Amino acid sequence: MNIALWILAGGAAGWLAFSVLHANEDRGMRISVIMGIIGGFFGGKVLAPMVSAAAANATDFNAFALFCALASAAATLSVAHILSSRYGV
Repeated sequence: MNIALWILAGGAAGWLAFSVLHANEDRGMRISVIMGIIGGFFGGKVLAPMVSAAAANATDFNAFALFCALASAAATLSVAHILSSRYGV
């Protein structure tokens, strides 16, 4: 359940960055959503266990892991936008 929420949160962050904030218009919506999904998965799977106690059951909902997934997706999208605007990649 957590993995699905991390992916959904990352995809929503990518869509939000593209549609509402107009941050990644040159790359397109698909790439923004994919980058958000990757960042969300990384944040939930790697960063959340590093900075907090793991849940007793892996399928239990963990709000902090969801927050880490959202923060990681936002950071991934921000870094990609900065690199794209600076180097034209």
